[in-house]
Amino acid sequence: MTAERKSDTRQELLEAAAALISDAPGQDVPLRAICERVGVKLPTLYHFFGSKDGLLEAVIDYGFESYLSLKKATEPTGDPVEDIRRGWDAHVRFGLDNAGFYALMYGQVTPHRRPAAAAGPHAALLRLCRDAEAQGRLAVPAAGAADHVLAANVGVTLFLITAEEPDLALAAQVRDATVAAITGVATPTSAAPDTRRLQARQMLQALSGAEKDLGRAEVALLRKWLSTLAGTDPA
Repeated sequence: MTAERKSDTRQELLEAAAALISDAPGQDVPLRAICERVGVKLPTLYHFFGSKDGLLEAVIDYGFESYLSLKKATEPTGDPVEDIRRGWDAHVRFGLDNAGFYALMYGQVTPHRRPAAAAGPHAALLRLCRDAEAQGRLAVPAAGAADHVLAANVGVTLFLITAEEPDLALAAQVRDATVAAITGVATPTSAAPDTRRLQARQMLQALSGAEKDLGRAEVALLRKWLSTLAGTDPA
């Protein structure tokens, strides 16, 4: 087998695994099903990835690379705060469109460890926050603002993935609350105040036990923003 063919086979296995995982969120995808889609035997898969864990790590990297490509394809507006808002929406869309490996990327966590491939999207967000800070438009340091946005964005996306019907209006409301928190400037919203408070309270209730998926610090931050929307004190 030539080096080029080996590269093609590895990529085909990776894309087949990503497609099958994305089509079956939360379900275990048999390795044989991945091999059958590509037309190879199990030893070939093990040759390229070593183990099932090795394959899943490669799929996570593939997911982050796909997400970063999507972000790079989005034309910047020249307004870093607006680009943070647009990036939030793109993040939510990516998660809903690729629920299976988004859950691998952000839902299956190891304490005190983040996938190396997550550094690219985080760096892009941090650059926008630093641009906004340089313009005097942040109420918190850029690094903290980036962490706030990412934690809330991931939390909302995972929540929508598990909902019977994804509520994009809720995602937009939490986005606006988060942007308001880091900039100190409230964002107008079309939803009625009572509706916003009810939706935020419902999401707060649904966060029970979410620490095992998101991590304690991320859930605490998401509770803070939702409590602001709900008009209640954080638990």
